[in-house]
Amino acid sequence: MARQLDTAKELGGVGRLLSDIVNRTIKEVFREEGSTVIRCYIENKAKLKLEEVVDKPEEFSASLGRLLGSGAPMIEGMILKGLYHELGLEYEEKEEYQFSDYIKELNGDALARR
Repeated sequence: MARQLDTAKELGGVGRLLSDIVNRTIKEVFREEGSTVIRCYIENKAKLKLEEVVDKPEEFSASLGRLLGSGAPMIEGMILKGLYHELGLEYEEKEEYQFSDYIKELNGDALARR
C-alpha cells in the first residue's frame, strides 16, 4: 500500500486522483451532458469543487444523495473501486463503512507516509 500511496502523492495526492476518478465515473455513467449537470449541481448548489471531495467526502456524499437518491451509493461504489484500482489496492466493502470512511482512510494513509 505504501508504494501506491507514495505514487499518488507524487502525482498530486489522493485528492487529485479522486477528483479525476469522480469526473471519469460520472462521465461513464451519465455521459457528457449528464456529468455536466451533476458537476454543476455539486459545485453550485453544494458549493463543493471536485478537488475538495478528498477533504469534504461527507458533503460530496450528501450532495450526490440529494441529487441521485438511492442511486448515489452505487456511484460512490464505482468511484471507490476506481480509486482503489488506480492505487493498486483491492477494494473490499466493510460493514458500517460509508464513502467518507474509505476516503478518510486512504487520505490518512497517504498523509502518514509524507
